Amino acid sequence: MKDSSVEDRDYKLWVLLSQAKDAVFKARRRELSQYGITGEQSKVLFSIHAIGERVTPAEICRWQLRESQTVSAIINRMTEKDLIRKDKDLNRKNLVIVKMTGKGHEAYHNSSKRESIHRIFSCLTEEERHALMSCLRKIRDSALKETGMRGNVPYP
Repeated sequence: MKDSSVEDRDYKLWVLLSQAKDAVFKARRRELSQYGITGEQSKVLFSIHAIGERVTPAEICRWQLRESQTVSAIINRMTEKDLIRKDKDLNRKNLVIVKMTGKGHEAYHNSSKRESIHRIFSCLTEEERHALMSCLRKIRDSALKETGMRGNVPYP
């Protein structure tokens, strides 16, 4: 049986991590609203840009650690807004390739400024950034193990 003070300490860390994530997301949402896109759409555009020309919805799911139905819904909304398009693979008819449109490239360019994120993280020294990155990777990897999701996450 675990010591309740350890459990409370871990819970407090989880709450603090959740609060920090939510606060950063709110700031980012406000910044992205001027470009007419959401944080989720920005992450999809980032994933497409990072992965390359032949991106499948499954690859986007892996990059974002999201469920396929969630990513499919985001992709469908982005297709309606003409940010991306879905093409059938000529060699494999059941495979869908996701590509940015001109409007999507413009939204990616605008969203890649990430000024709110830079302002928020500017309170950290370079040493603190490296320590935070290391700690967050450990937490992410431990959570992935806990959920049965094994393997390397492509970013970061």
